[in-house]
Amino acid sequence: MMAATCISSMPFNTEGLRGTLSLDESMAKHTSWRVGGPAQFFYVPADRQDVVELIQRVPKKMPIVWVGLGSNLLVRDAGIAGLVIKTSKALSKLELRNKNQLYAEAGVSCAKIARTAAAHDLTGAEFMAGVPGSFGGALAMNAGAFGGETWPLVQSIECVDRDGCCHELRQSQIDYSYRQVSLPEGYSLLAGVLRLSCSKSDGNGKARIKSLLDKRSASQPIQTANAGSVFKNPEGYFAARIIEQLGLKGHSIGGARFSEVHANFIVNDGRASAEDIENLIDLARDQALTRIGVNLEPEVRILGARL
Repeated sequence: MMAATCISSMPFNTEGLRGTLSLDESMAKHTSWRVGGPAQFFYVPADRQDVVELIQRVPKKMPIVWVGLGSNLLVRDAGIAGLVIKTSKALSKLELRNKNQLYAEAGVSCAKIARTAAAHDLTGAEFMAGVPGSFGGALAMNAGAFGGETWPLVQSIECVDRDGCCHELRQSQIDYSYRQVSLPEGYSLLAGVLRLSCSKSDGNGKARIKSLLDKRSASQPIQTANAGSVFKNPEGYFAARIIEQLGLKGHSIGGARFSEVHANFIVNDGRASAEDIENLIDLARDQALTRIGVNLEPEVRILGARL
């Protein structure tokens, strides 16, 4: 039985929905930084059709936030007003199509996409092993790692609008650039198709993934609570080097600290609040602008209100 059927005075009809709806769900349990206040409504759909039916019932004025694995996301301590939809346990379909195409729903991890591509002797997606989030997040921000980016591989995407209508869009219909994607207003990502290259590599893809993961392990604080790279690399600069130049590598506020392993990572030592993390972000931005004249633009999404 769905939890939502037991909740009275809901702003939308939950009868017949098959997922799980929670009230005031702590987002610290759903973000890789392990911080964040409560989501007013938090829904884990049963599958794609369930989430479409949900969207059809949610009032247009209610904000909707989509969350996958919760990486690249800072939820402020006051939490999120409206509805959070978690895709990582629901939109999990992944399949090979036409020999060189992978179809993946938004909740599939990027690492799984990389491994599956390599298992089918498809090349081009190895870099996704170093992207800590889900496919939906990678599509939403054109995520990348080790010199690769998501959108050059995209053939098409599937989206749902606020009326609950589904749409298929070709890559040519979407504007994208470094860590930025412009979807039509009100559209949310459900799935996508990647076009990869066939290769008779006899395991070279798997070997390349292992090499990239070894490099990641040596150069990033992967055993800590973090959200990946905090800032985009400004044109002509590396964000990590700017933070080092400012003398902020290893600098902490509360339980949050710029990593000594990679300065463009902020780690939570277990005591951090979202405010601690955001204060570090603001400190680096202010000093980069005033002392170097460079705008450090956050790569992470910051949601909710401050306490």
